[in-house]
Amino acid sequence: MRVPIISTIVVAAAIATMIALGFWQLARMDEKEAMLARFASAQDLASPVEFPRSTQEIEGTLYRRSNLVCGEVLSQRTTSGRNLTGQSGVAQMARCRLAGGGEAEVAFGWSARPQVVEWSGGPVEGIVGPAGQEARLVASPPQAGLEPLSPPDPADIPNNHLAYAGQWFFFALTALVIYVLALRRRRRPGE
Repeated sequence: MRVPIISTIVVAAAIATMIALGFWQLARMDEKEAMLARFASAQDLASPVEFPRSTQEIEGTLYRRSNLVCGEVLSQRTTSGRNLTGQSGVAQMARCRLAGGGEAEVAFGWSARPQVVEWSGGPVEGIVGPAGQEARLVASPPQAGLEPLSPPDPADIPNNHLAYAGQWFFFALTALVIYVLALRRRRRPGE
């Protein structure tokens, strides 16, 4: 039986790529664990940091106490959130123009009912949490007579890289088994 050269090269390259992606995910797992450990230790630091105004400053400020002055409320919205006791409800959010320039999102409190609570801004203290590609200040103490929101917690960040690595290794093994079965089928007499 002749082994098809081009097919073998393509399958071998695909398997090698999948194995490399599996090892890359294992390396990402270690990086993520180190980042989560940094975030967990940041929670214990008492000194406040300046609220980040650029994406480069965000990681060093996450899960630390900070403050800002909401000079103008640009918009408000609600989203699901939990209070300090873990009760589900509504997080009251505001997009603010900061005194001194720039914008920030402020989670200024929790309410049980889904309604927008009017807030006019002003000085806010709290914990810096992630908000997509930017940071958000979770007010502590809350504003506008609301209850406090549950503070951001690095334990809420998933670290699924081991599972992803396992998937890539499984895909590589599956590709190898399918290719071997295809070769065996091709080797049968009369085909």
